[in-house]
Amino acid sequence: MSFKTLAAAAVATCVALPAFADRIMVMDPYARAASAAAKSGAAFMTLHNMSGEDDRLIAASTDAAKRVELHTHVEVSDGVLRMTKIEGGIPLPAGDMHAMKRGADHVMLMGLTGPLEQGAEIEMTLTFEKAGDIVVTVPVDNARKPEAGAHGGRGH
Repeated sequence: MSFKTLAAAAVATCVALPAFADRIMVMDPYARAASAAAKSGAAFMTLHNMSGEDDRLIAASTDAAKRVELHTHVEVSDGVLRMTKIEGGIPLPAGDMHAMKRGADHVMLMGLTGPLEQGAEIEMTLTFEKAGDIVVTVPVDNARKPEAGAHGGRGH
């Protein structure tokens, strides 16, 4: 392969990547389950809207679960949290980032089709109102500790 061909391929690759990432960037995705026998799990990530217009995460899907919903935790009384489905999706303002983390917004995986084993990966499609579908590979990391201030994923 000549230098010109190699250089052209490198430029084409660099030009193609921002076209995919010019709207939504998905950072640090991971999934986990409470145990190997768990019937549900959750996925977490940070979404960065790199476009100039507001968008909204409206759905997610994966073959790893029979049902997938966007969930959050709401305080019902004195620090007691209840997990609930997010109606209408998760807003993602132009230029902003949204952390989906334990004890907060997350992708709920219900009716797992197999165990979420440490080190495995699942493919997930995130559907945005304007950006459309983005397919991400989500590593399973059951050993990850909850972030400071999170409530340890209670309710999973």
